[in-house]
Amino acid sequence: MPDLTTLGWDETLAEQFETHAGHGLIPGRVAVQHRGAYDVLTELGELRCDVAGRLYEESRSPADLPAVGDWVAVAARADEDAGTIQAVLPRRTKFSRKTAWQAAEEQVLAANVDVVFIVTSLNEDLSLRRLERYLILARESGAQPVVLLTKSDLASDTETALVAIRSVAADVPVHALSSVTGEGLHAVRSYLRPGVTAALLGSSGVGKSTLINTLAGNELLDTQELRSDGQGRHTTVRRELIQLPGGALVIDTPGMRELQLWVADEALEETFDDVTSLFEHCRFSDCSHETEPGCAVRAAIADGTLPQERWDSYLKLEAELAHLERRLDKRAQAEERKRWRALSRFQREASRAKGRR
Repeated sequence: MPDLTTLGWDETLAEQFETHAGHGLIPGRVAVQHRGAYDVLTELGELRCDVAGRLYEESRSPADLPAVGDWVAVAARADEDAGTIQAVLPRRTKFSRKTAWQAAEEQVLAANVDVVFIVTSLNEDLSLRRLERYLILARESGAQPVVLLTKSDLASDTETALVAIRSVAADVPVHALSSVTGEGLHAVRSYLRPGVTAALLGSSGVGKSTLINTLAGNELLDTQELRSDGQGRHTTVRRELIQLPGGALVIDTPGMRELQLWVADEALEETFDDVTSLFEHCRFSDCSHETEPGCAVRAAIADGTLPQERWDSYLKLEAELAHLERRLDKRAQAEERKRWRALSRFQREASRAKGRR
């Protein structure tokens, strides 16, 4: 039966929970999300919980429902090792992406995280363009982003890779590590203080589960041998909150085949500060960075200080976020019209009922 403080419980959460405590509910933290059920860590032990129907009804989107890392209010049935989640406490941070399907919906991958470890391997998995996406969403989450480069023992030219990665990571810490040789593990452990929650995010097979097992000093998670081409094999099938012996917590996540951006305008500017900082040096304040004379962006591309691939990536991600914003705006307008129609219908019915009286 865990002490809640070891899970990150503090005075702020206790204050937020006071109303729920008055209704006989107990606090807990979501450790595992299943289809239609959650494993929640409480002072009574781990409870298998469903979600109250009222919470579904009041949720504006799936993002309002519990996610791994959330603190929740539970109506416990201790004799059954079960309960019902009645409310989700306000999140300090959240790592979100747009759902993989067509609807413009937010998917929360991890909540109340202090550190986001963006994990990529130094072999064939390495992609600067994908790393940019992770950096944007990690910055937007509110947690501290850190880049971890795994399998350094298999890399032929680590230094060249580090230079390229730091060129897009800017002020985000970057660490090369190996779970085989132990290189870089001390740096990783420095972030994992007692009560700190870290989330490991990255593609399949980059070594997230192996890293967690190494940090825990135990085979907590299933792993598989590398393929003959050096690529990892996918093993994690669910998001899970895991307690490490030193008192920190980590959230392991399945590898993501695609990472579509969620609302992150400020994070885009921060991630591409080397690009956006050029805009103020253009001759014209409304420069489109195409054919205008005195364009600082075109000049930087011409002299090689701004790689064309970096500029193209910025334009692509900016367009993706603009498209998402337009879709969300149209949906908000449609929901507002629906609300006003419902209100008008209610007022008409109330007026007719008053006339009959």
